Amino acid sequence: MSAEPAESVWEYPRPPAVEPCRRRVRIELGGEVIADSDRALRVLETSHPPTIYLPPQDVRGELLQRSDRRETWCEFKGTARYLDAVVGGRRYAAVAWTYRRPSAGYEALADHIAFYPGRVDAAWLDGERVRAQAGDFYGGWITADLRGPFKGGPGTSGW
Repeated sequence: MSAEPAESVWEYPRPPAVEPCRRRVRIELGGEVIADSDRALRVLETSHPPTIYLPPQDVRGELLQRSDRRETWCEFKGTARYLDAVVGGRRYAAVAWTYRRPSAGYEALADHIAFYPGRVDAAWLDGERVRAQAGDFYGGWITADLRGPFKGGPGTSGW
């Protein structure tokens, strides 16, 4: 657990902010470490746990393939393209997404890869295993030093 004071997601900005992630990020899937980075970015948006974006150099890109899931549009960041993982001969659908050409103000996210912590075996920030944001759309990372309530669960779509 981080020694820093708790962050409230209700103090995060809208439109979202991009900042460096100060913690080491590790993603495990199918018995493999598929990403490991100390150069990740985090996106902070009101009511959401941070979303973590890893530089492509820190992700095992040979394990990722473009997903059949249709692209989605974020009013701030632009068009998201989804990625499947193939590990040990097994396909894991839409475990991550990327912005090839993000909107103005979010250029730092170009080609970075964000993983859904609930669609991989484990997602870690330093030694802390994160919990996934509720719901099937958002990909926020919940840690012990974070305060909600968090958007994503039933009844929160209008927040």
